[in-house]
Amino acid sequence: MTSGEIAFEQAYLTDLHERVDALREQAAAREATDFWRGELARLASVEDGLCFGRLDLRDGSRVYIGRLGLFEDDQPLLLDWRAPAARPFYTATAVDPHGVRRRRRITTRGRTVVALDDELLDAETGGDDLVGEGALLAALTADRTGRMHEIVTTLQAEQDRIVRDEHHGVLVVQGGPGTGKTAVALHRLAYLLYTRPQLRTRGVLVLGPSRVFLDYIGQVLPGLGEHTVVTATLSELWPGSPAEWVESAEVKGRADMADRVAAAVHAKVRVPDEAVEVGFEQQVLRLEPRACRRAVDSARERGLPYNQAKLVFDQEIVDRLASDSADRMESVVLTESGEAIDGGSADGRLSAADLRALAAAGVVVDFDFEGPRQVLDDTDRAGLRAALLADTGVRRVLDGLWPPLTAEQVITDLLGTPVRSTADLPLLDEAAAVLGEHGVPTFGHVVVDEAQELSAMDWRMVVRRCPTRSMTVVGDLAQTGSAAGATGWAEVLRPHVGERWRLAQLTVNYRT
Repeated sequence: MTSGEIAFEQAYLTDLHERVDALREQAAAREATDFWRGELARLASVEDGLCFGRLDLRDGSRVYIGRLGLFEDDQPLLLDWRAPAARPFYTATAVDPHGVRRRRRITTRGRTVVALDDELLDAETGGDDLVGEGALLAALTADRTGRMHEIVTTLQAEQDRIVRDEHHGVLVVQGGPGTGKTAVALHRLAYLLYTRPQLRTRGVLVLGPSRVFLDYIGQVLPGLGEHTVVTATLSELWPGSPAEWVESAEVKGRADMADRVAAAVHAKVRVPDEAVEVGFEQQVLRLEPRACRRAVDSARERGLPYNQAKLVFDQEIVDRLASDSADRMESVVLTESGEAIDGGSADGRLSAADLRALAAAGVVVDFDFEGPRQVLDDTDRAGLRAALLADTGVRRVLDGLWPPLTAEQVITDLLGTPVRSTADLPLLDEAAAVLGEHGVPTFGHVVVDEAQELSAMDWRMVVRRCPTRSMTVVGDLAQTGSAAGATGWAEVLRPHVGERWRLAQLTVNYRT
């Protein structure tokens, strides 16, 4: 390594940092909006390792690679590592140099260049000006810090192919220990955020096996220029979740538990065998079993969640009761003393005699009629339905036939014990989905780490949060430790995405 080369790269790095400082000052002056606050955070996150590579091309041009893009008059001073033009930094080889003569890796500490490492990829151009040791050797012998922060500088070709995979469904990254599968998944996430900016508005979720692990990998994305990603453990998808594990976790994780939860919910709806008497004001209305059955069928045919279907059921029953109550009021009209004014016409409507009697009683009527008239207009009938729906006795009957439920109540009744374990959480989520109890937050892309440990019910909970079915799934089936975990990717993914998934293998152990 020569001091002249170090000085040259130091001057260039200093200029880049000065430009970032200027951008940071501009963002700080506009910090009132969420966008500029986010821009400030992004600029701060790339402070360490702003520029980490350089490509010298055969045509004599030079390209610097870093954590974000910087331009001057549309000319790139620093290419974002995710840009297509930066890809040869990761994929160029002596066999296929992609037009690259030399690849230089630049190691920095803060804003200081501390080391350079060159690789000659085109032997015909000569290599007298090379500095440093071999790139892979340098990466393997570097001191470990317990951080994944610098992996962006050493991605290998096999890893880069997966990072830039454009598959829009589920991409499974399968690899043994030391293959860098988690780092690859996170870099792919950063790449997708760069190439699919719409994901920023839809949100991105990273699921990990533990909060400690998520804090560890949380160092990666900010260093890649991304800081708006949500991280969570599986249990944190359900708020206020417990952490205890129980023996029946394997049973609770089976896919058929979804059917059992749905059946438990639907079994709560009751159709009476005999007519139900409903007291309303001075009337006793009768609700026939046939009317209840029609209301239940009508509500279920809508395909709505349980609690929303209950609203349909309640309205159908109230309409039936309101119609019966209105018919009674139409057929017999009473004076203030409770005596019948007239017996009514044969079809149950008010006759001309009824109308004359009402007029005599001070009720304004229209005598320009053709046949019997109705006392209740549409507004009156709507008011009657509202009164029935608000009546305590009527509500008691409605809730007895189609009870309001909570997810905790359903699962407690199903299991026979209170909800208390991590394995219960997907069941709670399933019950909430069947009930329509709440809307879960959804994301445009989800990364699942240690995915081999998820049960079939866990997968239902995860997929529910990703309606686009765009995921990066990371795992190693050979390391499955949970009795409810996966034994094959197809069996856990096909029920949710069909054939919209792809397997990518990592084969090189870079750790050893």
